[in-house]
Amino acid sequence: MTTTDERHEALRSLLGAWALGAVPSAEAAELELHLTDCPQCAEEAGRLREAAGWLSVEEPLDQPGALRQQVLDWCLTRRPADLPVPTWGMPYTAETAKLDALLRDLGPEEWQEVAELPWHGGTEYLRPAEVLCHLAAVDGYLAVALGLPDPVPGGPFPAGGPTAVRRVPPQEAAAVPRVPPQAGPPWARIAERTARLTAEQSGQPPQRIRARWRRHCHELVRSAALAPQGNTPVDFGFATVPLRDAFVDRAFECYVHGEDIARAVAYPYDPPAPQHLRQMIDLAVRMLPLALAGQRAARPEPAGATLGGADDARPDGSGTGVGRRTGRRIRLVIDGPAAGEWLIPLDGPDAGPPGGEPVAAMVLDGLEFCQLAAAHRDPDRVPVGEHGDRAAIREVLRATPLLSRP
Repeated sequence: MTTTDERHEALRSLLGAWALGAVPSAEAAELELHLTDCPQCAEEAGRLREAAGWLSVEEPLDQPGALRQQVLDWCLTRRPADLPVPTWGMPYTAETAKLDALLRDLGPEEWQEVAELPWHGGTEYLRPAEVLCHLAAVDGYLAVALGLPDPVPGGPFPAGGPTAVRRVPPQEAAAVPRVPPQAGPPWARIAERTARLTAEQSGQPPQRIRARWRRHCHELVRSAALAPQGNTPVDFGFATVPLRDAFVDRAFECYVHGEDIARAVAYPYDPPAPQHLRQMIDLAVRMLPLALAGQRAARPEPAGATLGGADDARPDGSGTGVGRRTGRRIRLVIDGPAAGEWLIPLDGPDAGPPGGEPVAAMVLDGLEFCQLAAAHRDPDRVPVGEHGDRAAIREVLRATPLLSRP
């Protein structure tokens, strides 16, 4: 073999690395000069460069997250669903399907990874199968409200026994959120139910636990489709909310814990669709006054302090607001795909009806707000645009993680 042939083979051996951009610049320049004079190498280089394009990190092989919804929308235009899922049930449907797709890809070693689940009271450390037991334990409250058996051993059954399933859930008036008396920590019942279900399913193969959880999700969605108004009250023990809000709550927790698992196993995980994310943000905003009240109760105002308002009486008794009190409000502006604006009452019902101009405005990215509500962000470090009363803004930011729970 001549020196020229040896150099040809040496350069030809670099084609694969060159196609991936992994050849030093000096050798790459020599190789590219060789390609102008060697049609055989030039043809092979073209094929390899095209193949390398399929491996580009900028164009992952995984299908985009929106593809599933696009396919479903197209199918439904051809054949409408016999039992359509209500709009408020769509986030839960999408987030459980996304989590199931992640779990189907897990290998035996990944099922043994431990995920960190932060909340405002600490951090839970659970394996993926244990996370599913936790999700199913809380979903059980919805199951009971819908007339389905509770998945937790020893849990309540529908009236008539464990086999008496109401096919059409009761359509009662919209439930007013309430907090019943607690015999212990408000989250103790959830922790106890999770522990019971985890113990009952211990020793089961993880994929069997996944399949059982997935069947239960399907049963909830089918039953919810029979209650499209979503007014059936769901009692979580620490609060009672309408079914439509309970489903959005469960979608939010499924998204958050799915992301927790994905982080533990280094798996890519897409955020919720914008229309679903907006429903989650809206629910969190509507629950914020309760969190603010709880925060204020834990840190009572000094004696003699009063709640301020634009219509309060002035110290000298002058002004049109004598004898009247209005609650303060803050404007929350959400940026990003789920953009929107909300006015949040700050002072609770004792301050009178909210009124007047907001005392402050704050701007957050929608995903950052959800991460803050899940206690996955530090309220003192979350990026936020501020205008107006900074103390009021800090109060809202520090109350938002209180919406999280184990």
